[in-house]
Amino acid sequence: MTGETPYGLIEDGALAVRGSEIVWVGPRTSLPSALLDGADVRDAGGRCITPGFVDCHTHVVYAGDRAREFEMRLAGAGYGQIAHAGGGILSTVRATRAASDAELRSASDKRVAALASNGVTTLEVKSGYGLDLETELRMLRIARALPERHRVRVRTTYLGLHALDPVWSSADAYVDFVCKDVLPAVAREQLADAVDAFCEAIAFSTEQTSRFFEAAQALGIPVKVHADQLTPSGGAALAARFSALSADHLEHARGDDLIALARAGTVAVLLPGAYYSLRETHAPPVARMRELGIPIAIATDCNPGTSPLVSPLLAMNMACTLFGLRPDEALRGFTCNAARALGLAETIGTLAPGRKADFVVWDVEHPAQLAYPIGANPGATVVFGGLSGEEVP
Repeated sequence: MTGETPYGLIEDGALAVRGSEIVWVGPRTSLPSALLDGADVRDAGGRCITPGFVDCHTHVVYAGDRAREFEMRLAGAGYGQIAHAGGGILSTVRATRAASDAELRSASDKRVAALASNGVTTLEVKSGYGLDLETELRMLRIARALPERHRVRVRTTYLGLHALDPVWSSADAYVDFVCKDVLPAVAREQLADAVDAFCEAIAFSTEQTSRFFEAAQALGIPVKVHADQLTPSGGAALAARFSALSADHLEHARGDDLIALARAGTVAVLLPGAYYSLRETHAPPVARMRELGIPIAIATDCNPGTSPLVSPLLAMNMACTLFGLRPDEALRGFTCNAARALGLAETIGTLAPGRKADFVVWDVEHPAQLAYPIGANPGATVVFGGLSGEEVP
């Protein structure tokens, strides 16, 4: 996933690993003989090796499910109607607050195991289903501890502005609480690698989101934005103003805002699972993103309400079919560009010397065969930090 060719594909290639890092990659015939001395040599049999997948937008730590909302949506209820009926994000907040740490760990473990079996070696995990101090901290601690039980690298995001609990008299009062009480506690425990906000007409305004981001950046924490998913709400422009790591969704992002994103170097994270589940018809402006050179990532957006998706391969197929991405763009979306969306472009996301030895050996001959099947896993041997599953003690 480097160079100018669509995939950076190396036919008859070789990969050398020392410890947990890649030390050489290139044509097999060019492999330095010194690297073979005393080496454990393995033949992948013509299979395709890609970087480990990076799922840069997930909400895997939560309790309960929202299957009833799925039925309501099929009966014609919209996002706002479901929320007003007591569903939506707040229903997951109630279930998550009521769950014990053990219950949250167990539920999260199942989702992370499913993602890992589909090639994910790094994932971002957002909080946002607590909306109070105690539960938000619990969610972030549980997310931070996932690598103790799974062969994955985790980046955590404090999704401080996700929804408004009715106990608050106003959204402004809640934003004050988040900035003055929760965010400093998150920073003290070093529980978040970034913060995020749902900047949308039904959620938080650009002014409220700006206050939150200013408080986060004062503490040295980068920002990400749920932007322009349902309406042209100005989220993309806000992401550019704060040099956000990523702006996510972007179905309704406008022309000038996209230009600002390009100038800021912010990654556009597309979430086809939510688009599909909500039966949206206004697709993200992918062609304009290409023209402007905006890096495009893809993620599962694994969450209980709008994207209960744990297959990056299916997300890749959806991104190609629904949004018009090419298969090579979809693969970049789950590797090098997704790594950039997490601020990890120098560590993971490509097969290159000095990068972590996170890669997947797929039972396919060409990488285009990954986005082509509809949700099928063609067989994957996942190597994390130089070790395959069979080698982990």
